[in-house]
Amino acid sequence: MTNPPQPSHGYSVTVTPSNPDPSTPQPEKNSAPPPKMIPGAPRFPPPKLQQDQFPSPLFQNPNLLSPANGVKSSVPHLSTPPGPPVFTSPVRPAAVPFRTSPATPQPVAFSSGSTLPTSSPLHFSNGSVELQHQVSLATEDSKLVNESSCALFSAHKVLKQKKLANVQSLGFGALFSPGREIFPGPQIIQRDPHRCHNCGAYANLYCKILLGSGQWQCVICRKLNGSEGEYVAPSKEDLCNLPELSSPVVDYVQTGNKRPGFIPVSDSRMSAPVVLVIDDCLDEPHLQHLQSSLHAFVDSLPPTARIGIILYGRTVSVYDFSEESMASADVLPGEKSPIQESLKALIYGTGVYLSPMHASKEVAHKIFSSLRPYKLNIAEALRDRCLGTAVEVALAIIQGPSAEISRGVVKRAGGNSRIIVCAGGPNTYGPGSVPHSLSHPNYPHLEKTALKWMENLGREAHRNNTVVDILCAGTCPIRVPILQPLAKASGGVLVLHDDFGEAFGVNLQRASSRASGSHGLLEIRCSDDILITQVVGPGEEAHVDTHETFKNDNALCIQMLSVEETQSFALSMETKGDIKSDCVFFQFGVQYANVYQADISRVVTVRLPTVDSVSAYLESVQDEVAAILIAKRTLLRAKKHLDAMDMRGTIDERIKDIALKFGSLVPKSKLHRFPKELSALPELLFHLRRGPLLGSIVGHEDERSVLRNLFLNASFDLSLRMVAPRCLMHREGGTFEELPAYDLAMQSDTAVVLDHGTDVFIWLGAELAADEGRSAAALAACRTLAEEITELRFPAPRILAFKEGSSQARYFVSRLIPAHKDPPYEQEARFPQLRSLTPEQRTKLKSSFIHFDDPSFCEWMRSLKVVPPEPS
Repeated sequence: MTNPPQPSHGYSVTVTPSNPDPSTPQPEKNSAPPPKMIPGAPRFPPPKLQQDQFPSPLFQNPNLLSPANGVKSSVPHLSTPPGPPVFTSPVRPAAVPFRTSPATPQPVAFSSGSTLPTSSPLHFSNGSVELQHQVSLATEDSKLVNESSCALFSAHKVLKQKKLANVQSLGFGALFSPGREIFPGPQIIQRDPHRCHNCGAYANLYCKILLGSGQWQCVICRKLNGSEGEYVAPSKEDLCNLPELSSPVVDYVQTGNKRPGFIPVSDSRMSAPVVLVIDDCLDEPHLQHLQSSLHAFVDSLPPTARIGIILYGRTVSVYDFSEESMASADVLPGEKSPIQESLKALIYGTGVYLSPMHASKEVAHKIFSSLRPYKLNIAEALRDRCLGTAVEVALAIIQGPSAEISRGVVKRAGGNSRIIVCAGGPNTYGPGSVPHSLSHPNYPHLEKTALKWMENLGREAHRNNTVVDILCAGTCPIRVPILQPLAKASGGVLVLHDDFGEAFGVNLQRASSRASGSHGLLEIRCSDDILITQVVGPGEEAHVDTHETFKNDNALCIQMLSVEETQSFALSMETKGDIKSDCVFFQFGVQYANVYQADISRVVTVRLPTVDSVSAYLESVQDEVAAILIAKRTLLRAKKHLDAMDMRGTIDERIKDIALKFGSLVPKSKLHRFPKELSALPELLFHLRRGPLLGSIVGHEDERSVLRNLFLNASFDLSLRMVAPRCLMHREGGTFEELPAYDLAMQSDTAVVLDHGTDVFIWLGAELAADEGRSAAALAACRTLAEEITELRFPAPRILAFKEGSSQARYFVSRLIPAHKDPPYEQEARFPQLRSLTPEQRTKLKSSFIHFDDPSFCEWMRSLKVVPPEPS
């Protein structure tokens, strides 16, 4: 595959794993300067991008969890995704298909990380010198893979046989989260990295070192490179003090003159401004909720945070913080983009439109209190809203007079600036708008024009290091397809809320406070045996040419739209042929500027052993990671409701194909037994098939579209929860027991918390609800748990509580696997908690279910002519 060469952003980073088979090294001594980005570089076929992860075992023995301890459990999270419909021999594209999506790294915690233990060196004779591995081939690779948790692979081993390794129904790949926080923190290096002169890879713990000369052999291309004497040492153990030769994850930090010393305190960052762009067409109930959320938002901001406030309806009102006695605003027309003269008069005038909180908190409160409900008697959907013009004005305010100064002279703020749009309806006035009515005779053409305009505005925001988040609420349709390109192209998110109340307020605060790096560039290098066929995530192919710096740089290079912990890239991979070597290497290099104005180059190197045994390979498969990779590939193709229905069929075909290729035939039967090593995978995929991402749980296509876009860029943790809900049953004493997400958990004397990623449900059984004291205590414990397990999640989920038999309980029931129809022995095997019930309780539970046609997991598997795997 010919992948485009990659640049480094302000910092060059190199990762070099050691190669299993010795080859004749060719010395290349000088270290290379950082590559330069060339805008005119040719595009390669669009790769598809996606985001994060955190493996968890399958439900075996129930664990007791307490809300007080953060409810950390090793119990499995059920999740499942789909995949491509055709499961024949894979077709390898000449270049990587690329699909855009946002991803981003978090601010680096600067700490001297711990070093990994290394085993005794292996000596490789090379004439008069010896190349020594920093980490022996006998070292347990999966331990190092787990340590670099920002890179999660679908298997910890790679099959040598191309035919089996490339079975598309199972697939092989990785989830990489550039901004994921790592514990313990990564090793910090405050110098330039050593990079391979030939391919651009970085020196790393798997390199072979010539101790006498300090030369190191690249694990990607096997060429020798100089280290300027830095790797000269009497023994391999002496090199273990160098972080890049002892740890799989290192951060190269360059502070330069911009920031002499690093202080890891959030308020120490140079605050990038946050501009609120607020819908001025709200009815009174919505406005009251919005005002409460805005007041709480201002109170949550640190004193150094800079804020701007803009209202939009038919006009754009830019509020002036210099007027302290009353709410004062400059007004611009909304029917067209603002002209330069108007913007100059605004920016160079006497008004203060961005102000730090310590100087303007009271003014901000006065502005929010002055907002008034919409007065005209016009339906919500028919009101004029010039959202596009308002965002243009917000961008101009953020740029300020510096827009006319050379970029090299301007002092940049830390991280990205942020525009947060609080919208209650569609953009129906001015640039980027669509007609009020979908039946407008020219609607398709106007919609196409609006989509293009919004995408260009998002790109302009990204060029100016500004992220646009759109938080929508209320009952008025907001035309998601029109607004989504603005958020996506800028590196932001679009989130829907029922109202402007609690969940909206929490997301408003988390949107403004989440750390966001800028100028992100991701480089991926693999051993020659590995081909990256698809990338799904928050980025675009980068137009870069590094061949003047590195002679044979075949890295896949991705320009990240933002760098945040909540995002990840999903990488699908294949083998180019039968693999001869004992291991393969993967190297991820992320370069970005963090919120403290430091240039970070994070380098992650992973070595995976190769095996001939199919059983050994299947044993190493990480069911949850594999399921999320399948889900992201499937959701990428499920753009509309009809596509989603088709994708459900591909999941069925995938299960059958995996059973056919890796399972066994049941004697005297036409049924195939699903491989026992992958026992958790089918249930995860079943959740995906019937859940909100592909199923018919969500009512409106706009809602499914928002969930889909969020999922394609989401971290592993959030992705897993969006696919497979986590079920926690309340126990006496305030503890919680984690159970499989089956409807058998709906026991009338208990309370259950169901975490489904973007929604958390609290279900109170009828018998418990009848006891006022017990139900109040259980509800309080469940609410505390729900808030704790979602404390750092963005977007913050809505938390709904209801009683058994209520109309809202359908949200809860529809997300659980209907296992009540299965025979008792199967119920007990998959839901062992049933054994603790008395015969009377089991009879009562059985009689509480209402019959409906949805198949149980076991019924679904048998309908595919596949025997369900035994629960692990």
